[in-house]
Amino acid sequence: MYWNRKVKALLFALFCLSGFIFLAGFSKARQEGKICKKVNIKIDNEYNNYFLSASEVTALLTKNGAQPLTGRKKEEIDLKRLEMRIKSHKFVRQAEVSRDLEGNINVTIQQNRPIARLLSSKKDVYLDEEGNQLPLSSLYTAHVLPVTVSAATTAGEGSFFQDSVGMAYLSLLKYIEKDPFWNAQLAHMDIDPKGKVSFLTQVGDQRIEFGKPVQVEEKFKRLFIFYKEVMPVVGWEKYSRLNIEYKDQIICE
Repeated sequence: MYWNRKVKALLFALFCLSGFIFLAGFSKARQEGKICKKVNIKIDNEYNNYFLSASEVTALLTKNGAQPLTGRKKEEIDLKRLEMRIKSHKFVRQAEVSRDLEGNINVTIQQNRPIARLLSSKKDVYLDEEGNQLPLSSLYTAHVLPVTVSAATTAGEGSFFQDSVGMAYLSLLKYIEKDPFWNAQLAHMDIDPKGKVSFLTQVGDQRIEFGKPVQVEEKFKRLFIFYKEVMPVVGWEKYSRLNIEYKDQIICE
């Protein structure tokens, strides 16, 4: 009796396993036969950047229409290769390509975020948070801080904002970009041959001599107090030059 129950249980388990294998194989066969009818593209515009359009993504996916995705079977579409095509675009930070149960392709993209615009006689490019240079776009112009550098410095070179010296300047740009007040007030940043920074302002038409990108937070706090307590009294047009390079002082002219 005991052995009969054991044999029945074993046969039942084998039957269930066979059924599962059959269903899995059937499901896989159905999925393999699915035809891509649609490509869904989602571009995350978290920072209101519009450097990338859905039509541009479609062109990347299909090699400008030479390799269309719609009408093709699952085994004919290499998702990893499609991801690599999209990630080759300078304004793409992250990309994911997947397939839904109907066989359609879903594309999700996060865009790169410029924090400044680097201007020189040789180039006009954006800088992102990691110091990478991004090309300008015909689709959208980012409202970011323009930066000029002296021809005598190496700041116009591709790797400057990523090396041990340039990282301090990149940190300064990120500080400004994240601060609502200074992001709105500063109109232009210049790096001179000695590596000293100066700014032009939106309000007051002043030149702020900042010096090297050190003690950044302390310098801006000192200048903000000056703006808050002194400028309303003497007037915003009183001074054309403010030097905050030296510790615990502001030189006004």
